Amino acid sequence: MKNNILGYIFILFIISIMGFAIYRVNFQNENKNEESIPREISEREKNKGKEITLAISSFDTINPIITNNKDVQDIDKLIYEPLINITEEYKIEYILAEECAKITSNTYVIKLKSGIKWSDGQKFTSSDVKFTIDKLKERPNMPYSQNVKYIQEVDIIDNYTLRFILEHEINNFEYYLNFPILSSLFYAEEDFFNTSKNQAPSTTGQFKIAEVTNNTIVLQKNSKWWNKEKNSIIEKITINLYSTVAELYNAFKMGGIDLITTENAEYQNYIGTIGYDLSEIEGRNFIFLALNTKSRNLADTNIRKSIRSVLDKNRVIDNSYGNLYKICNFPLNNGNYLIEKTDENFYNPDEKNNEVQGIELSLVVRGSDETRVKAAEDIKNQLYEYGINVYLIYADDNMYNSYLNNKNYDMLLCNISQPIAPDLTTYFGYNNLARYENEEVNSIMSQINNITDENELKGKYQRIYEIYNEEVPYIGIARNKILALKNNRLVGEINSNWFNMFYNINDWYTNE
Repeated sequence: MKNNILGYIFILFIISIMGFAIYRVNFQNENKNEESIPREISEREKNKGKEITLAISSFDTINPIITNNKDVQDIDKLIYEPLINITEEYKIEYILAEECAKITSNTYVIKLKSGIKWSDGQKFTSSDVKFTIDKLKERPNMPYSQNVKYIQEVDIIDNYTLRFILEHEINNFEYYLNFPILSSLFYAEEDFFNTSKNQAPSTTGQFKIAEVTNNTIVLQKNSKWWNKEKNSIIEKITINLYSTVAELYNAFKMGGIDLITTENAEYQNYIGTIGYDLSEIEGRNFIFLALNTKSRNLADTNIRKSIRSVLDKNRVIDNSYGNLYKICNFPLNNGNYLIEKTDENFYNPDEKNNEVQGIELSLVVRGSDETRVKAAEDIKNQLYEYGINVYLIYADDNMYNSYLNNKNYDMLLCNISQPIAPDLTTYFGYNNLARYENEEVNSIMSQINNITDENELKGKYQRIYEIYNEEVPYIGIARNKILALKNNRLVGEINSNWFNMFYNINDWYTNE
């Protein structure tokens, strides 16, 4: 009996030893797995500076839905997050929203991601989205107020589900959900537009505001950020505040700022030509001629093509707009995933068309816009060289709007700020600027807002692009450029568009 008891004890002892050994091995493996990520990151970050310096002139507020400062709006994208982001290719990308479902023509249900926390530890919920929309609708002159203009009602279904009811159907409505969301609990009992809390609002984004002084705002990584997969080398961002752009330029010239953007054609007079790399970002201002396709002299497609072939767009840009503009043919930006652009060099002055000789056309231009007037006069002179007589109408603002409404012109020189959504209604919808009608285009326009398959959608837009080039209801002339100037100590590609400067900041670092 005693031997049996000793045998049981021995067996239990052996089992215990084996269990401890297995536990020890698993524990060590878990530690190795946990340590592998920091070790990989440290290799990636080895000898790489983790701090950068940005700048803002004429600072107003860091609150992302109140500020009217473009530099602040750019930097705020590093701090605050939207329901839906817009990618480098102008696709929609779900951020705080998990999904967005169109229920009827004017009703959407938004499902939010759960488990997201604000930097102060509070949970992100539907109340925060409704709060932000309500604040945007209080003041229609704020930057993102137009995004929510047609949201008639916001219903909270539960903590992570909302229903939006629009006044009417909005093409590509999801694109307009790119406004930053703020915390309702953070602003509880506060005067939202005047509270001192606007110095450092709570955030769900990659960076949070760590320190604020009269001259600087310091950002650091937000430890509560939900999107851990996008780990950034940069850990600290110092934002220097300047009273004037001239002070900002001088600080950049002296090497105190790592990255600035400008639309000032004379920037080299302030910062010189060395010590930085230059990247060009295509802007959103599209300059074009609308050709009235119902006009007696422009109803013929061949006439419209002839005008396009003899118009030297580079000459118009050089003489009128300057080096911060580039030739542009189609309303959607280059790089938009919906269009694969082909050769757009339509300038061919040797391709003469005797039918255009001696025709007379009116060209309406907004008389209060000196640059546009200069461009219109250059267009008139160019067309005259090929036998086309152009009568310029210098319309005051009221007259110009009347021409827009009544479409009683041959040609109209336009400058439109293209929306973030790929909405072509202005160019091909009912009562469009060219009075252009095409059954195939009309059919496509009626379909695209309800197509969810990406390849099918791309095919539809590509077909519109082809018809546009073939039938020439408009002649695209130019688009503005934004310049990104990067100090030589900052390492990393600037892959940006006019909507966001910081798509690939996760790969940036500095040479210390």
